[in-house]
Amino acid sequence: MKLVAILSLLICSINASGQTDKIMSQSERYKLGLEKLKEIDGEAGEHVINSLADISPDLGKYIVEYAFGDIYSRETLDLKSKEIAVVAALTAMGNAQPQLKVHIIGALNTGSSINELKEVILQMSVYSGFPSSINGMNALKEVLSERQRKGIKDNLGKIANVNKVSDRKSLGEQELSALDSLQVEKLKNTYDDFSPELVQFTLEYAYADIFSRDNLSKRHRQIATISALTALGTAQQQLKFHINAGLNIGLKEDEIKEIMLLMTVSSGFPSAINGTNALREVLAGR
Repeated sequence: MKLVAILSLLICSINASGQTDKIMSQSERYKLGLEKLKEIDGEAGEHVINSLADISPDLGKYIVEYAFGDIYSRETLDLKSKEIAVVAALTAMGNAQPQLKVHIIGALNTGSSINELKEVILQMSVYSGFPSSINGMNALKEVLSERQRKGIKDNLGKIANVNKVSDRKSLGEQELSALDSLQVEKLKNTYDDFSPELVQFTLEYAYADIFSRDNLSKRHRQIATISALTALGTAQQQLKFHINAGLNIGLKEDEIKEIMLLMTVSSGFPSAINGTNALREVLAGR
């Protein structure tokens, strides 16, 4: 009994001594998260938190503390890249239109141009289909209209130079080879006998029509693709290819890890865990 009493006192003592630190830590995280939320999303982010006050203030608190205090405040990946990643993921998922609009605002606030965001959303037609791109483009249009009414002038950005070539398949091969010199051969060896049209359209549309456009950097194209495929969680082999391609064009291991942490917020921990395991396998193979 004496031993139980002593252990109980020790536990109470530890809890008491640690509680202040915990409260202070939560307070600091909330303060940091709120500042980051205002920096990225402005009034739109605050509106989301305020809208939860009467139904689930705890959810609002965790969004501020975790999403913005713990994750967005990390500096491995710049804010523009983070918001491009989230816009890509939410467009691809297609089930969170209000949140997509908030992050489109965040992307505009952190340095993305209108045409860069159009390009990210257009690129999602390759990974999640045209309906998701149409819905994403409509969300962007609504955000821009609202910002114009408020007198906000967003940067239009560079207009894409569209390659006018007769041999789109060769251009597609060139673009895909820039990501991985062996991938065209692998694609043909796998599908030429079974579905040559799949090879043709992959090269002509995904890589000649989309990836050859020059108003979004290769870095941001791969960030967008890795984020979308991680969030979707249905194409592990393709995710591993694009992780490898990202490393080939200059993304760092820690930056890709940061994308996975970011996806814990946008698509949940299981998708982030699977994405991190894909990264681990790619690194082991290199």
